[in-house]
This record gives sequence, C-alpha cells and structure tokens, in this order.
Amino acid sequence: MKRTEVRESGFAFPFVAYTPEGSCGKLPLILQLHGAGERGKGQEDLALVDVHGLPKLMDREYPCILVCPQCPTGSFWAARVESIVRFLEQLKQRYEIDPDRVFLTGLSMGGFGTWYTAMAHPQLFRAIVPVCGGGMAWNAGTLTMPVRVFHGDRDPEVAVFHSDDMVAALRKLHYDVTYTRLEGVGHNAWDYAYTPELMDWFLSL
Repeated sequence: MKRTEVRESGFAFPFVAYTPEGSCGKLPLILQLHGAGERGKGQEDLALVDVHGLPKLMDREYPCILVCPQCPTGSFWAARVESIVRFLEQLKQRYEIDPDRVFLTGLSMGGFGTWYTAMAHPQLFRAIVPVCGGGMAWNAGTLTMPVRVFHGDRDPEVAVFHSDDMVAALRKLHYDVTYTRLEGVGHNAWDYAYTPELMDWFLSL
C-alpha cells in the first residue's frame, strides 16, 4: 500500500492515508481513530497514528483505502464527532470512495470516538469495530450496522464494563454484534483485534 501524509489546511484533521498502488474505481474506506497517546499537532508527530492497529498490516495490498487522522493535542475524539463527519465528507471528495462501504474503527480514546460517532450518524457506516472503548448503552438502539467489539478483561485504563454494557444492550435488541472479551489481556486489546482476519471481514461486507 502507498502511504501518504496529508497536512492540508482545508481538512478537518491531518492524516495518513494508505491506498493501493494503481487502483481504480470506487473503494471501501476504513477510518481508524487512534488512542490518547497518539494525539499531536500534525507535523513531525503525524507518524504517531501508525503506531497501533491497521497500519501495521499495510505491508500488503488491500482493495480499500485506510485513513488515520490525528486528533489535536488536548482534545479527544468523542468531542469531535461533527468534525469527524465533516472530515469523512472531505475524504469522499478527495478519493474514489464507495459511500455504501465506509467502516469506522478506533482504539481506546478512538474506541469511544467510534461508538459516539456511529451512534450520532449510524447511516454513514457499513460496520464499526470499537476496541477497548465505551459508549452510551441507553443509546445503543441507533447502531443498526454490524458491530465487532474487542476488550481485555484486565484493562486498567478503560474498564471492560464499558464494552460489556454496550454489547449487552445490543444483544438485548438482537442486533448483529460479535464480542471478543480477551481473557487476561490488559489495555492492549488492539494487538489482538487488528489482524488480517479483521481486514478480510471488512472487505467481505
């Protein structure tokens, strides 16, 4: 995959994009939201968005576009929901994206951002994968898309009940949710979540 850093002032966030070499036609988009430790100013620290998750898999070609925006220092994704939506619209103008195959995922702070953005704008996403995050279980009924959730049961940073509660609410509604509750795993659930199998799942939808 071709890696490109974008710092254009017109975009809601600076970002790193992974695109196939020589691809054509509309492609699925996967938007990954990083954790709190990867926030920055979009300059030399922009490479922080590659530290965890799907960027580690981009040494092979996938028929999709992966975009990893950077949240500003001192802010957090759940406070930037409308900016994320605006950013998504900007990406659709820049890239050939299939609007019916837009996926959202995120880890830790980005897991919260994934839940909150999808609950506010569920019509935008084909599926979501929140990793060690949390949302508002009373609002889970808005999430009509397929959901895969990952969380370590020994997480000292974001307690596992955050995911437990969201999954329980979705299951009560008989929604399409798959929960991988990682036994003995701490905060690094992303090391178990972001695999080639997950990429294959995205691209099968």
